[in-house]
Amino acid sequence: MTKHIVPRFKLMLFYDLADRHTEDYYQFIMNEMIPIMQAKNVFIFRAFQTISGQQDSTHRNRQVEYVAEDLEALAAALNSEEWQAMEAKLRNYVTNYSRKIVRFRQGFQL
Repeated sequence: MTKHIVPRFKLMLFYDLADRHTEDYYQFIMNEMIPIMQAKNVFIFRAFQTISGQQDSTHRNRQVEYVAEDLEALAAALNSEEWQAMEAKLRNYVTNYSRKIVRFRQGFQL
């Protein structure tokens, strides 16, 4: 069943996908990260991939966005032991990782 929310905050993850373990990365995202975040009322919104050869050193090749209705839900998710474990596991599959929280607005955000 689809849950409809009014997104007010966005968790933005930026990173480069490491060449090794690509299949493991996708399995982790689809089978662990997305379902666990959904259970915490933080939902995958969209993901962007930079076209190879079009990136520079200041931009990561992947931007993944999650949304939440309230900052409390997002903070609770990020302060959980599950998130700490997932973030550590994600770092095994990526390089140049960073994240930030912004107020949600339509359109592309950096």
